[in-house]
Amino acid sequence: MRLTISHSTTYSYDSPDHYALQQLRLRPKTGAGQRVIEWSTEISGGIKQLSYDDHHDNHVDLVVIEKDAMEITITSRGVVEVEDQMGVVGRMRGLSPMWLFESPTEVTEPGPGLRRLAKAVIGAQKTIGLEQLHHLSAAILADVRYDKGQTDATLVAEAALAAGHGVCQDHAHIFITVARLLGYPARYVSGYLLLEGQTEQEATHAWAEAWVEPLGWVGFDVSNGISPDARYVRVATGRDYGEAAPIHGLRMGAGRETMAVRLQVAAVAAQ
Repeated sequence: MRLTISHSTTYSYDSPDHYALQQLRLRPKTGAGQRVIEWSTEISGGIKQLSYDDHHDNHVDLVVIEKDAMEITITSRGVVEVEDQMGVVGRMRGLSPMWLFESPTEVTEPGPGLRRLAKAVIGAQKTIGLEQLHHLSAAILADVRYDKGQTDATLVAEAALAAGHGVCQDHAHIFITVARLLGYPARYVSGYLLLEGQTEQEATHAWAEAWVEPLGWVGFDVSNGISPDARYVRVATGRDYGEAAPIHGLRMGAGRETMAVRLQVAAVAAQ
């Protein structure tokens, strides 16, 4: 399947910042059943300083906001061809050692609630591997309903579980935390998802991947209760949201910032 994507993010300020730097992870990955046919990123109000591939094999652009700019718009467009591999991504790519995905981060530090969930999964499911992880995904969705009203991607996994509701970022963080407790290396994935009957979207999507021998990395979308298929475009991976966020930045200034996102994902006929 070929998907066409248009993703635009605009940051507006009521006064110019002294300094602002944006870290962009917007170009999809090529490999594991996914091929970038074409891709471009345009920046208005900022200047691209550097491009590189990080230790997670994510393509990163560093952008400095122009002096006295009151607005910056980042627009990415392209076409990506995706095959349905039933969630199987396969062997390791990038420079990150496997042990990096076994340790908790600040967002994925397990608390008593997450440890109880891990014990419940072990008790209810005597098998290991894919079946156990699918059971974990279903258990999370049963305990933490999908709720667009919860949009803070920095919410820690323990708090999201206690709240009982959240969005795809929260589901991914909970899955990652518990999967690690169960002995699986796990990581966060940011990307795009083709929605049925809907081209315009409010935000990018997120899911999780766990390392399962002998398959390698396998994806789990808790929010939709499935493993990723040909409707999913993988963009960036990391230990948690902070390492895979589409746009992450720092700014020095007292002005108020507002953000507007426009995202379109559609299927196109293969050439």
